[in-house]
Amino acid sequence: MMFCAPIEKMVKNKYIRIQALCFGIIIMIFGTSLSFGQDNDAIIRELNAIKSELRNYDHTYDEILKKVDDVLWFERVGDVAYIDKVYICGPPRWKEKNPTAMGAGNPLKLWTYVFIPRTIDTNRKYPLLVFAHSGVHGNISTYYTHIIREMMAQEYIVVAMEYRGSVGYGRATYENIDYGGREVEDVHESRNYMLENYNFIDKDRIGIIGWSHGGLITLMNLFRYPDDYKAGFAGVPVSDLVARMGYTRSYEDLFSVDYHIGKTVAQDVKEYRRRSPVWHAAELKTHLLIHTNTIDEDVNVLEVESMINALKAEGKEFEYKIFEGIPGGHSFDRMDHKQATDIRFTIYKFLEKYLKPAKPFRSADEMRKAGYRFD
Repeated sequence: MMFCAPIEKMVKNKYIRIQALCFGIIIMIFGTSLSFGQDNDAIIRELNAIKSELRNYDHTYDEILKKVDDVLWFERVGDVAYIDKVYICGPPRWKEKNPTAMGAGNPLKLWTYVFIPRTIDTNRKYPLLVFAHSGVHGNISTYYTHIIREMMAQEYIVVAMEYRGSVGYGRATYENIDYGGREVEDVHESRNYMLENYNFIDKDRIGIIGWSHGGLITLMNLFRYPDDYKAGFAGVPVSDLVARMGYTRSYEDLFSVDYHIGKTVAQDVKEYRRRSPVWHAAELKTHLLIHTNTIDEDVNVLEVESMINALKAEGKEFEYKIFEGIPGGHSFDRMDHKQATDIRFTIYKFLEKYLKPAKPFRSADEMRKAGYRFD
């Protein structure tokens, strides 16, 4: 796909030109305002309008990159998977700007990826993996290419919801973010959609998997809907938003902005606890594996250890491993080096015990052959 890099470069160059143009407009406004004695309030209104328009350009740029990445999915996974992108609904916004506006309270419309192995026999039943992507504002990108290929080789059906707050779908979806809130229900709705629409899915063999933010969503799904999943894997999961706001100050603005929680953790600690898996440990009833890494530069190992300790305090049976200094830090078992893929093999062996895929891997070498297309 040699054309993709030039497209991205072209888009970036155009985006830079737009920014330069807007900066020029700002200078022109200031100059005109000073010349004609325009009042400060008018200047501020005009600047805010320009800032808002710049944010719209940000989202337009992300939408273009998302469409390019959609094409890449077919190039990188299309030989082993039927790929679809369906438009389904999650629950309404958790808070409406205008509760009396037309459409207020309507279910949100969200895009969802479906990956189905080309090798399946639709007269048989297959396990489903619900995949929750990572990132405060992330999406299901071809970053996960090799992982999806590995899942296809085992004959898992995979659904990956672009839950509220995902990037690449415009400003409205971005600003509908509800971290640890109704995004959890969005992902659960993708599970329900698959059961309702694909008769070759085994309702008794459904698992959920996610890393980082997706790890939080995995944990919260297991806690809220314990009867709907047979097993789950949470990699480097965000576990305690109260603690997280204390050691990652850059996150505070993302959560306290008016279209999200609208308050800092100091102003509403109860709301941040409601969204944090560590405060719901008593609700675990499902088979669970947790991974963390001592050199994680994003979700500190101490945060994940607090989740592990909370589950232990509740007397829960689960599996976990704290890896020591694995290269890649936060991304350690999503990367492509041998150590990473060896660890990923152990994740699949855990899921295999409960989901029983048709073609489980016999070795990490067999897994690498499936994921990376070599003999």
